[in-house]
Amino acid sequence: MPEIYSILILFAVGTLSGFLNIFAGGGSSLTLPTLIFLGLDAALANGTNRVAIFIQNVSAVYSFKRENYQQFNLSMKLSLLTLPGAIAGALLAVKISDASFQKILGIVMIGIIISMIIPRSKFTIDNNEKKKITWVVALSMLFIGFYGGFIQVGVGFIVMAALNYLLRFDLVHVSMHKVFIIMVYTVPALFIFIFTGNVNWTLGLSLAAGNALGGWWAAKAAVKKGDKLIKVILIAVILFMSLKLLNVF
Repeated sequence: MPEIYSILILFAVGTLSGFLNIFAGGGSSLTLPTLIFLGLDAALANGTNRVAIFIQNVSAVYSFKRENYQQFNLSMKLSLLTLPGAIAGALLAVKISDASFQKILGIVMIGIIISMIIPRSKFTIDNNEKKKITWVVALSMLFIGFYGGFIQVGVGFIVMAALNYLLRFDLVHVSMHKVFIIMVYTVPALFIFIFTGNVNWTLGLSLAAGNALGGWWAAKAAVKKGDKLIKVILIAVILFMSLKLLNVF
């Protein structure tokens, strides 16, 4: 396939992926198979995808800031907790297949759907930035960093669940913190993929351009449309991803 076709395909897939990643997650389930279809092996596709993930989240962070949604201090504290896990996960990712993790992820995401549709009478939203970082939150961030550094696919669902249930943010604030956290932990992970020669820059930057557009658009839509739209998209994407990962279709 001529390279220009690959570039155009990745830009289109990246735009959709960026939109899904900011609203919910699972965008990498589109981009990774596309990169492999275009001839990259699994490790190279995983590393190339990180270029797009980083630029997409930079774009989304900027977009949220323009909409006056920003809690920098808390976002940074949560992000720093993910870094040891992200480094360990990325080192593991260049050596080990993620097939068994995908099965686990499918089950986890089904659990997230169930938890989202169960009524929660005692759930009180609190968007105040001054929250206590408990050991449960710290451990969750460490796991998120590891999983994101290792596989990335579906990490957005896990971040959203952690921030929504443990810190009691609404889904707009969850999305705002999520893009910052993923942006930060992607930096060391990307460096590891670069160092091991697992990045195709031409395809990565093509994908990144689409992801940035989709991420910017989704961040603006999240602020304007609010919690309800995010929840509908989140449940739909999680359900599709779960069934796919469990080989239902």
